[in-house]
Amino acid sequence: MGILVYNIHSVLTNSLICKRTPSAKFRLLQVHFVSPPHHHTSSSSTTLGRMAQPAQNPVVQPQKVLVPNKHGEKLVGLLHETGSVEIVILCHGFRSTKDNNIMVNLAVALENEGISAFRFDFAGNGESEGSFEYGNYRREADDLSSVVQHFTGANRVIGGILGHSKGGNVVLVYASKYHDIHTVVNVSGRYDMKRGISERLGEDFMQRIKEEGFIDVKNKDGSVNYRVTSESLTERITTDMHNACLHIDKDCRILTVHGSADEIIPVEDAYEFAKIIPNHKLRIIEGADHGYGNHQAELATAVLEFIKSCLQQEKTASS
Repeated sequence: MGILVYNIHSVLTNSLICKRTPSAKFRLLQVHFVSPPHHHTSSSSTTLGRMAQPAQNPVVQPQKVLVPNKHGEKLVGLLHETGSVEIVILCHGFRSTKDNNIMVNLAVALENEGISAFRFDFAGNGESEGSFEYGNYRREADDLSSVVQHFTGANRVIGGILGHSKGGNVVLVYASKYHDIHTVVNVSGRYDMKRGISERLGEDFMQRIKEEGFIDVKNKDGSVNYRVTSESLTERITTDMHNACLHIDKDCRILTVHGSADEIIPVEDAYEFAKIIPNHKLRIIEGADHGYGNHQAELATAVLEFIKSCLQQEKTASS
């Protein structure tokens, strides 16, 4: 298991120019980051499998895709299409959406390297149908399965699944249950699921949930943001990440990325994952918080290096 600390002072570019270009099999979309003045960016020209070449001209136009889940709810996602057979699926975190900066920036970074990406909203989040539920890790893993089946049914190869925060837990739970994806990226996922609850629900959350059966988490104006039921709290507490990781296939390659200054989920959780997952690499990004603020470029670099390496291994193994 490898451990590497990143401390790169590059800035992820922040503007995109869009245009659509057709392709014979897929609508071919090209994208690159537009650099700030006097800042140099480079991209690899390596082609893996049938991946498209990295873009030379600034072009992007994600396509909206609807995927039904196992409960008949429509999951809404955006496909960053490059024409590659391989596609990477991106999963957002708690009370977040596919439009979170991390999801968007990683999709653009992958697309810029010729790798198609799909970012979507879990049921009850963003544009997707369904009701939001606290916890819900296993059901969100099932949502991810529906997305995987949608694209494999369209003869795409899943080049990897990536999740941030709660999404990091979801992709690991998925890997422990379905065993059909061999490249997984856990960005700032939580190892100890009993931690982090009182910060949101209060120190007396167990007593309140026993007395009332639910807890309403409210906004600053007093309106209800979301409800935590006894069942959903139990599902959160009983989600055993240690046990889940022990059930991940040994040939499944796992990357954990974590910020050293994460204020939501301590970096120690990343080291716990590194202890128990056999086929595992760990990347600690110095100074990065939970949202990766000014460290989006370092995050993208770590993810791209791992994904491209895994795709190359798959190509070598199949040749």
